[in-house]
Formats: sequence, C-alpha cells, structure tokens
Amino acid sequence: MELLKQKIREEGIVLGEQVLKVDSFLNHQIDPKLMFAIGEHFAELFAAAGVTKVLTIESSGIAPAVMAAMKLDVPLIFARKRKSLTLQDDLYTHKVYSFTKQEESEVSVARKFVQADDVFLVIDDFLANGEAALGMARIVEQAGAKVAGIGIVIEKSFQPGRERLLELGYRVESLARIASLSNGQVAFVE
Repeated sequence: MELLKQKIREEGIVLGEQVLKVDSFLNHQIDPKLMFAIGEHFAELFAAAGVTKVLTIESSGIAPAVMAAMKLDVPLIFARKRKSLTLQDDLYTHKVYSFTKQEESEVSVARKFVQADDVFLVIDDFLANGEAALGMARIVEQAGAKVAGIGIVIEKSFQPGRERLLELGYRVESLARIASLSNGQVAFVE
C-alpha cells in the first residue's frame, strides 16, 4: 500500500535495526484518513472470505481494525491485555510475548463474543515474530471458530513472524513489508 509506505518514509523513525517508531500516525497519535484507507484495503483483500467479525489486540490495532470492521459491516472485538472488574470470568485467553515491549501478557476475549460459526479477520499493527497474531488466532480456534486471515499493517519481513504464520496455514496480508532497518533507513520488500 503506497500511501502507508510514503507515511513510513516521511514520519517513521528507525530506532536501531529491529525497531521502527510510528507513533505520529499509528501507535500514539492516529492519522484517521490513513486508518480509513488501511481499513478499506483490508476489507477489499478479505471481501470474499466470509468474515463475520474482526479481532485485534488493544491498543494500536484498534484504529485500523475498526475501520476494516466498519467497511466489512461486522463487529470488532479487541483482546484485552489486562483483566478488569468487568472482565474476569468466562474468557478465552492466550499468552503472547510483545517484541516491542519485551514482556508477556495474557490476552483475553469474553466467550460470549466468539461463536463456533464465526469467521474472523485478525488485524495487528506490527508483525515481528508472530506472537500477537498467533495468540489471537489461537483464541478464535479455542471457540471452534475460523480464521479467514491475518491482516498486518506493518510487517518486519526480516523477522520470522510471516514464515511462522504461513507454515501454520494462515493467510497473511501485510500492507507494508519492511526488508531492513539497517543504517537508519527503511527498505521495503519489493
């Protein structure tokens, strides 16, 4: 998606060979027009997949996921990283390790929102090692539901996440695939 690549070139900040900071449009401040375009693109990619719900993890995946859900005209569910007084019981859970935050979280989704006849589009902001996307897919599968595919806003193709998810049989659609962050520069997979 050229619009996203352009935004990454203009506003992305390389923080070493493993980390790209995109807090000016995705992870802290949100560019609503860009998120709308991203949601439309995901909806087009998965239009024929029979998606009944979209699933993401709080918080950076919510903006692109809500736009995709709106375009697909289906509900959006976001997995919670922390339990609250209102989210304690009757949950699907899975542990995921965040490459960026360098911590493990147990993500949760209320069972009442995931039925066996659902077909989910999983959306995440970044793909590095595949932990978050796989965790969401495992939650869907715990309910006996189906994963139509995994939509990734920015993929770090130099890390093993894509291969891992493909080997497990998931369809992976990434809107910007980064080949390298070497020498402070973003190089895209062409």
